Amino acid sequence: MKLFKILLLFITLQISAQQGGMWIPSLLKGMNEEEMQSLGSKLSAKDIYDINNSSLKDAIGHFNGGCTSEVISPKGLLLTNHHCGFSQIQSHSSLENDYLKDGFWAMSLEEELPNEGLYVEFIVSIHDVTKPVLEGVTDEMTENEKQSKRDKNSNEIEKNWSKEVWQNTKIKSFYKGNQYFLFVTERFEDIRLVGAPPTSIGKFGSDTDNWVFPRHTGDFSIFRIYANTENRPAKYSKDNVPYTPKHFLPISLDGVEEGDFTLVFGFPGKTNEYLPAVAIEQITQKYNPSNIKIREAALKVIDAKMKESDKVRIQYASKQARIANSWKKWIGENLGIQKSNAIANKRAFEEKFTKSLNTKALQDAYGDILPEFERLYKEFEDVNVKRRNFIETFIINNELMHMMFRLAQLENTASQSEEAFNKAKMGMISRLKGIHKNYDVTVDKGVFENIMPLYTKNVDVSIYENTNFIDLDKALSMLEGDSDEILKKLNADVAYQYAKPFIEEFYTKMNPEYNRINTQISAVQGKYMKALMEVMPNQRYYPDANGTLRVTYGQVKGYAPRDAVYYNPVSYLEGVMEKYIPGDYEFDVPQKLQELYKAKDYGQYADANGKLPICFLGTNHTTGGNSGSPAIDAHGNLVGLNFDRVWEGTMSDYNYDAELCRNIMVDLRYILFIIDKYAGATHLIDEMKLVHPKSNKRQ
Repeated sequence: MKLFKILLLFITLQISAQQGGMWIPSLLKGMNEEEMQSLGSKLSAKDIYDINNSSLKDAIGHFNGGCTSEVISPKGLLLTNHHCGFSQIQSHSSLENDYLKDGFWAMSLEEELPNEGLYVEFIVSIHDVTKPVLEGVTDEMTENEKQSKRDKNSNEIEKNWSKEVWQNTKIKSFYKGNQYFLFVTERFEDIRLVGAPPTSIGKFGSDTDNWVFPRHTGDFSIFRIYANTENRPAKYSKDNVPYTPKHFLPISLDGVEEGDFTLVFGFPGKTNEYLPAVAIEQITQKYNPSNIKIREAALKVIDAKMKESDKVRIQYASKQARIANSWKKWIGENLGIQKSNAIANKRAFEEKFTKSLNTKALQDAYGDILPEFERLYKEFEDVNVKRRNFIETFIINNELMHMMFRLAQLENTASQSEEAFNKAKMGMISRLKGIHKNYDVTVDKGVFENIMPLYTKNVDVSIYENTNFIDLDKALSMLEGDSDEILKKLNADVAYQYAKPFIEEFYTKMNPEYNRINTQISAVQGKYMKALMEVMPNQRYYPDANGTLRVTYGQVKGYAPRDAVYYNPVSYLEGVMEKYIPGDYEFDVPQKLQELYKAKDYGQYADANGKLPICFLGTNHTTGGNSGSPAIDAHGNLVGLNFDRVWEGTMSDYNYDAELCRNIMVDLRYILFIIDKYAGATHLIDEMKLVHPKSNKRQ
């Protein structure tokens, strides 16, 4: 296992001052542990990850598969971002109980609100299973044959893995298919809403401030994990009790200063640090710009309608945030790639790689990789861009077309069996009810009119006047009867007639072509990863994010995004008041917060200068999925809540640059201040363990 030895080798190599990386917590001993301690950490690798004893990893939960959360009390109190819990807060909101506008605070366990479908998953242990997963995989196999063998091996490993009956396992690929780890997990499914600030705090600055610094956003929400009487995972039941965790994070009242060590622990979603220059060029110059235009056109309508109506504001709050988030991220990503000269730097690195191939006489083994990338990405460009434009237009931004897309999937099940059709029909009924719960036809029609010309010249807005699917009752009546009756009605609907040719083109042409080329690209990418570690073993290699538990470490640090501009690493409540615009949906400030500011009534949460910190910057390498991740200090205490990156630093998904890349965290003192002084939920403060690590005082 030559490659495996190389993977172990680079873990122990001396590294440069360049930070960055999302590291597997079970492999921190050695180089990572030493680097963390050189940055100021007092933690050992076992403090962070230990199978046999309580460790930091036991407090870190994967929040609903898309964010991170952490346990902050011995009674299962759970902290995550406001935007991570946004859909749950929205689902409990109404015009009568507008928790988005007013906030929500449960003053007792009985007032905590259950959330159907919400879960939090913890990692019990991590195991390297590379050898058994790759058993029997040979170079002579086709890519499909290799994948089939890996899948078969993985299924067999999971089937035979020893675990408790309430636990699960999953195997994930690392280093582009060159290494595999198995994760033993525990999933809790009774998660209740405990507290959330009003949107004017939890989303202060909204789209204008999103992805930029200075931030002044109290982006947090609080939930609680419930378990059965044996403290094990269970479905919702009134008999369940608050979960007693293996570990919870104490909270530091000492805050942070520039240069302090920070460790961010969480579940980053996806990065692609080892893409070739030609791929980055295509993403930033072709792929991103066309999608930015589509989302911009959709947001123009949604934003205007949300300002006109409180009902629409509540209905579209979560959708608007989801659409706007990626839209602005892509813009910043392009700016960062350009500013960091990433494409030219990648090409220079590739020249170095080619020279190393020649030096080590490995040209025959790996010399075809870079030319293959050039050929494949040229072939890939049109279908890659058009396929994503279809997804943006027919699935993400327009709800009527989204319904048509799902109905086309329903029609396809009719060829299988009546049983399969009926099962899919029940799923479709549930989906229609979910869409129409927060649906406004004038908004959706306006979005259609704005975005469809960016995809096709065939734009027919009149379908909204005649389709049955803009009304829930009529839509549900379309799904009454057997498959023949339903399909007859469906194919007579004007919206379905309009959308069906586009959807058929997606399934019969675009998607197969995309998958064909992408499979080839993935194979070359895996070969490239293997070649890099063999040919240039002294380089710094960390695995791309793939939704699994990772550690990233750094320091509190400001940055200079542009000439003559420098941002200090900490923002304060004064900045909230400086941005305050009465009645503005982005920059309004609640009256009570204004009063607390005027009185300087900050309690024990002010810093040494009597100011109330709001957010701070770090050099931690984060991405989507790290939302809600804890920022942990040198002693293992919670000091911040990760929620964002700086705009130019969003390119860290492809190119981490220590000069430009910064993550943004809410200071825990601001969160405690809002819970205590603003909301009066002092019973929650009493649950937590507050500490003063810098002075060794205890609360």
